[in-house]
Amino acid sequence: MKGSYFIIPLSVVIHLMIINLSFYVLTPETYTETVAISINISWLLIGIGLNFYSIDRKEKFRHKFHKFLRHFFVFVLSYFSVLAFVKIDFNPQRQILVLSTLLVLLLFYRWAFFEFRKFYRQGGGNSLKVVILGNDRNLIRLERIFNDPDYGYRYLGYFQSKKAKHITGKYLGDFEDCFRFITDQEVDEIYCSVSQFTKSELLRIRAFSDNHLTKLKLIPDNKDIYSSSMEFEIFENLPILNLRKSPLDKNYAKYSKRIFDIGFSSLVILLILSWLIPLIFVLNLFESKGPVIFRQLRHGKDKKIFWCYKFRSMAVNPEANSRMCTRNDLRVTKIGKFLRKTSIDELPQFINVFLGDMSVVGPRPHMELHTMEYENNVDKYLVRHFAKPGITGLAQVRGYRGEIIRKSDIINRTRMDIFYLEKWTALLDLKIIYQTIYNCFYGEEKAY
Repeated sequence: MKGSYFIIPLSVVIHLMIINLSFYVLTPETYTETVAISINISWLLIGIGLNFYSIDRKEKFRHKFHKFLRHFFVFVLSYFSVLAFVKIDFNPQRQILVLSTLLVLLLFYRWAFFEFRKFYRQGGGNSLKVVILGNDRNLIRLERIFNDPDYGYRYLGYFQSKKAKHITGKYLGDFEDCFRFITDQEVDEIYCSVSQFTKSELLRIRAFSDNHLTKLKLIPDNKDIYSSSMEFEIFENLPILNLRKSPLDKNYAKYSKRIFDIGFSSLVILLILSWLIPLIFVLNLFESKGPVIFRQLRHGKDKKIFWCYKFRSMAVNPEANSRMCTRNDLRVTKIGKFLRKTSIDELPQFINVFLGDMSVVGPRPHMELHTMEYENNVDKYLVRHFAKPGITGLAQVRGYRGEIIRKSDIINRTRMDIFYLEKWTALLDLKIIYQTIYNCFYGEEKAY
């Protein structure tokens, strides 16, 4: 990033200043020479190991926020390890308060940095001069990006062949005019639409950029198939576009989500299901005979089949695995109606979470029969099976839960599930869990 060579060293120095001053002022009794040296080295090594200090012109405050939280979490673990290693007595509650204050200060610096950078770029600093070669459907989108002052681009305009159809915007001239213009204006980056030029023209553009210290970036012809979830990969010099990349594919997401699932499900099993299962078993005896736990085959991640557990809320019937429950369904028992209204009937699925078949948050699993129906009738339905199914999900807290009456119900549910896969964050999971708990007490009765 032009003119940004000082950003990383400056950020490192400021981070270390905030860390050391916080510990020195707030917890001087534990801020010994050994601890001071250790926490500084730990912060630097963790930052290098997690690639925390990286520069991206298009990065904003909310972008890569998970990297910051991951870095801080590992640092906290290393800090307590250091205290234990040097055998320093400390007050856990006070240390948590100190670390919380430190987190707020570091977050404030991060916010202030991006605000200052935005203000600096709006004034013309840290900017890059760019032009576009070609006028395909990406032109308007690129112009909108380049005109965002937060990114620091100085968009000069675009060139196109005289034979091509002219598009409104900052038209600068014919293709042959671009070379002199780029040289005279000292353009930093050229964005070239591949579909608009022949092989010989592309080679000429590449040779020109290499010989004039100008970066060349190629825009592939997208054919309207690209999405925000795609990722660019290199296989031995062969460029590959992965069109369905999810944050859940990252190792940190897999491990952190699984650790959370195990911990959360263990607490529910030990503290709630251990006494709730016998209680519901006894209550069911007064109304209908049958097992307390109802199990049903459903499709999970990668469409693998697993037994999904629920508290039985209906009288035993031959249509349990083929007909979805509807509002005012006569098969639902009195105790079952309460279980379904409060979503308590879903609690045994924490056993599925503990076993690894499900996650606390994810797309809701459907019966085999319905999965086979929807995959043929609902566009992109199977995309939701790239992730583990969940006890609750984004679709459920957005109101797409219960009986599927119209086709739009399953379409909207699928749309929400795909959005979750593409935009997953740990914070999103926590919001969904909170909203689910709230809905259990104040929401309407569900039918599914």
